[in-house]
Amino acid sequence: MTDLQQAPPIDVDKLMAFVFKAVDEVGATLNTALVVLGDKLGYYTTMAGGPVTPLELAEATGTGEPYAREWLNAQSACGYVSYEATSGRYTLPPEQASALTDQGSPAYLPGFFQIALGTVHDLDGVLAAARSHAGLGWHDHHSDVHDGCERFFRTMYNAHLVGEWLPALDGVVDKLERGAKAADVGCGHGASTVIMAQAFEHSTFTGFDYHEASIATARQRAVDAGVGDRVRFETAASTVFPGTGYDLITTFDALHDMGDPVGAARHVHDALAPDGTWMVVEPVAGDTVSDNLNPVGRAYYGFSTLLCTPSSLAQDVGLALGTQAGPARIRDVVTSAGFTRFASVAETPFNRVFEIQP
Repeated sequence: MTDLQQAPPIDVDKLMAFVFKAVDEVGATLNTALVVLGDKLGYYTTMAGGPVTPLELAEATGTGEPYAREWLNAQSACGYVSYEATSGRYTLPPEQASALTDQGSPAYLPGFFQIALGTVHDLDGVLAAARSHAGLGWHDHHSDVHDGCERFFRTMYNAHLVGEWLPALDGVVDKLERGAKAADVGCGHGASTVIMAQAFEHSTFTGFDYHEASIATARQRAVDAGVGDRVRFETAASTVFPGTGYDLITTFDALHDMGDPVGAARHVHDALAPDGTWMVVEPVAGDTVSDNLNPVGRAYYGFSTLLCTPSSLAQDVGLALGTQAGPARIRDVVTSAGFTRFASVAETPFNRVFEIQP
């Protein structure tokens, strides 16, 4: 073996540091499932009422005591739950209780874990798609992807949409208060559509999504929220949804998933009223890879690899913008479609809001 072929020397300390980092990563992977389990079995909501023993948690939730015991120990090891050795009781701290049980909290997280678990569940499909240079459609994913997506993003829409994001748009709130015609493209289960309809009773809203099962759920959400008379949901792709003269069109966390975002943008351009506005909400991202090498970027790159990019590649064109596309690439998409005004008008730790006009 020549010098050029010799492997570089191994720094044992760095190697072991990486090994223990990997152990932590495996624990985090398993904890995603444990959080979903705790959410679905009612463990967290029960613990929000006060400290418990494993037997008390099991009896309160109608589950097996060994499962409750091992789950509590796992949650204690990762710092989600605190353990008191003297009493043998486990406590869910108030901060964790807010994030894991309070659906009105802006930090409510169970949906985030649920969509992650559903995404990982479909790894075999992504493997096959990557090997065949193909895609895997949104409709092909586990139901935890669809349900978790609604639960996670609805939290942020509840916290920011009506109070911050819409007011950041020039003149849009005034139009909605007087009575506007609005469309929500890529509406999924309709969380964003329903929130807007509840806030602006004089306006009408139509949600569009290509996924029929999501549209069926959205229709029920509108009925349950008491806005079924002012909200319609229709199955339609982003490049062909019906209607013109919309005062407002919204697209929430969906543009990067589209196979043909430029074609969708052209269609939105044609569907808007001359003084209409397109609000695009996308995952927060910088314009370079280096900008996104942080915890939020890490999560979004993971979703991009396993969920969003395969979804785009499964559609016509398959542009595959990726979840961390960044403002510059979004600007290129919308200006290519004929829009002349593009501005970033609001931001949260997870989202960036763009105001786009003809």
